[in-house]
Amino acid sequence: MDNSYAVKVGDDFDFKLSKDTISSLDLIKTGDHAYHLLKDGASYHIKILDSDFNKGTYTISIDGSEFRSSIQTPLDELIEKMGFAINGGKNIDSIAAPMPGLILDILVEEGQEVQEEDQLVILEAMKMENIITSPRNGVIKKIGVSKGDAVDKKQLLIEFQ
Repeated sequence: MDNSYAVKVGDDFDFKLSKDTISSLDLIKTGDHAYHLLKDGASYHIKILDSDFNKGTYTISIDGSEFRSSIQTPLDELIEKMGFAINGGKNIDSIAAPMPGLILDILVEEGQEVQEEDQLVILEAMKMENIITSPRNGVIKKIGVSKGDAVDKKQLLIEFQ
């Protein structure tokens, strides 16, 4: 499996980004969900307006123009190709870190009842803040991390009852 991400912006742009390309970007965080990018001598102001990390969809503003985008990892593409993505989230009993990163915030508590799509954890990874949302309705049984923790890929974040 390769290490590139399939990125689609609007209906017009499809491309692949490798982890090395992402790591080499001249990207600076300028505020909450706001970034400044220098690329090929051009300057871009980027703001993440909305995100659904579980679905890999984002609404971004680039220099004031709004775009819907989606990002798929190699694993996402494989799961989709094999047809396993249909209703897969309903039986999930835990959430693991999808990639290494830093826990910026935990938005729930143990024992708290959550609804599908409720925000659970903010994970900073590859220079981006990713909001991890609940894949189903349920009650938080265990929180396996604390704010400020560095996490590895597949490390337990949240467990449901």
